[in-house]
Amino acid sequence: MDKQEKIINMFDNIAATYDTTNRVMSMGVDITWRKEACKEAFKILQKSHIDIADIACGTGDMMLQWEASTRENGVEIASIVGIDPSNGMLDVARKKIAKGIFFVAQASKLPLKSESKDIISIAYGLRNVVDRKAALSEFYRVLKPGGVVVILEFMSGGTRGGGLFSALMRFYTKCILPLVGGAISRNFKAYKYLPNSIDNFVSRESLEAELALHNMPTIFAKDYSAGVCSLVIAKKD
Repeated sequence: MDKQEKIINMFDNIAATYDTTNRVMSMGVDITWRKEACKEAFKILQKSHIDIADIACGTGDMMLQWEASTRENGVEIASIVGIDPSNGMLDVARKKIAKGIFFVAQASKLPLKSESKDIISIAYGLRNVVDRKAALSEFYRVLKPGGVVVILEFMSGGTRGGGLFSALMRFYTKCILPLVGGAISRNFKAYKYLPNSIDNFVSRESLEAELALHNMPTIFAKDYSAGVCSLVIAKKD
């Protein structure tokens, strides 16, 4: 079994408790971050009818936020697609999003037509994609000209993330989060993976450079919680 298959199996195993665990661990602050991501993307696009694909959609939290944000921002979703390699996670998402279209697939090989989406989003899933280069190429292929990719992700520090608050946040992520997540899900191994995956992921600056190499320069970027989480919105040239 290769690395990507092991990650997929891990998410299948924690799918039933994933939402509860996330709410407890994040104390709901991730909802605010998702909301801002949607608002900024709509502001950049300036369109009233939008086709969206949420990659590594998991249990559908980002898809739900897209739907809620359209009402708040006067935008209508023409179509919304959720794609994830974990069928266990998608089983949860299907129950939450009645109008969603779902595919079991990996980010590196999207079952979508070229230039068919205004927005591609991936929230807290990019660090789980082993072949990130292929995934970014797919994002570019699927986006319409002028479309945007919206990335919310836990990042390594890069040139930011200093100070006491940052140190406390990283202590929580590395030491407390695995215990809380493991206790709720009864899968301590899965929640030890999270801080390790952050440590092994790129910085925001490096990710922006990768996006630029794929002809998707950054339009908007913001850090949260002293750089523990970052939002990057890039636009297809």
